[in-house]
Amino acid sequence: MKSPHLRTHAARHRVWLGSLAITLSSVLTSASPWPVSAAEATPTVHIENFTFAPATLTVKAGTRVTWTNRDDEPHTVTSSSTPRTFASGALDTDATFAFTFDKPGTYPYFCAVHPHMTGVIVVK
Repeated sequence: MKSPHLRTHAARHRVWLGSLAITLSSVLTSASPWPVSAAEATPTVHIENFTFAPATLTVKAGTRVTWTNRDDEPHTVTSSSTPRTFASGALDTDATFAFTFDKPGTYPYFCAVHPHMTGVIVVK
């Protein structure tokens, strides 16, 4: 028969191991210090204070980019090329628009409602 001291020690050890497992699990599932593949991350451009942030974003071919409007005013994400490569239509507050860039190149865009707002997606 085990002594009460050994049972207490074993119980503490199990609790410690359980806590360690939970901590490691949360660390491994949170923001990882290891590089994330394009399939695992979606680059986002925020529309805030009448600007696109970041103003220039570089991605690999095949990457889907998402724009999110954080302003209280409607905005668009409109390709500057003719014919238009993409055009979101009006995005209200918290609305999103996504586009997948399949071919390398430089893709300038603007807000059709506020043409002074410009940005560039560089695809490599």
